[in-house]
Amino acid sequence: MTFNDIFQSSFLENVTEFSAVDTLIGMVFAAVIGLFIFTIYKKTFQGVMYSSGFSLSLVGLCLVTTLVIMAVTSNVVLSLGMVGALSIVRFRAAIKEPMEIVYLFWSIAAGIVIGAGMVPLAVIGSAIIGAILVLFANRKIHENPYILILNCSGEKAEKEAMEMIGKEVKRFAVKSKTVNRDGIELTAEIRLKDAATDFVNRLEGTEGIGEVTLVSYNGEYMS
Repeated sequence: MTFNDIFQSSFLENVTEFSAVDTLIGMVFAAVIGLFIFTIYKKTFQGVMYSSGFSLSLVGLCLVTTLVIMAVTSNVVLSLGMVGALSIVRFRAAIKEPMEIVYLFWSIAAGIVIGAGMVPLAVIGSAIIGAILVLFANRKIHENPYILILNCSGEKAEKEAMEMIGKEVKRFAVKSKTVNRDGIELTAEIRLKDAATDFVNRLEGTEGIGEVTLVSYNGEYMS
């Protein structure tokens, strides 16, 4: 039997049948799990700006993937056509946060599993993934990093500033030092003691120290 004979046989007539009840059940579960992914994403979001469009796309992506997998598993010819059609799809949206990739793959994987008929696997797997993401997202960070920027008129003022910072903070590390005719600019990463920032006021009042700036830093952006 040749490859052409396979596609001309009655085999294709048998695989075109599908159950409307199974399709409805699969789409309902896809919607429920998609909404669950949407809720976890909203709860664990820690980026700069929340995107409602991206979060809603997680629900739609789960539904669309489920529909595609159902169609692929029910018709051989249609599956080959979808492979060719999907190969020309290009995504131009920029990923702003690394965790967005996790949620995209989660939605796609859930849709594939549901479309393949393994609903219990999708439910249990999504519950475990959601619990882990919430657990780590809500973990408290006891030492928040800060960036301290201060301008000194000379070496004497710089030495006094370093001594005061060493006494007032838990630990610090100088990240950059710029020297010019106007003075010295220091940038240091510090860890505060009990979130106390009043030492910044005393630094600014020290002779030879000009402008002092303290900003919160989370490793990706400053606020």
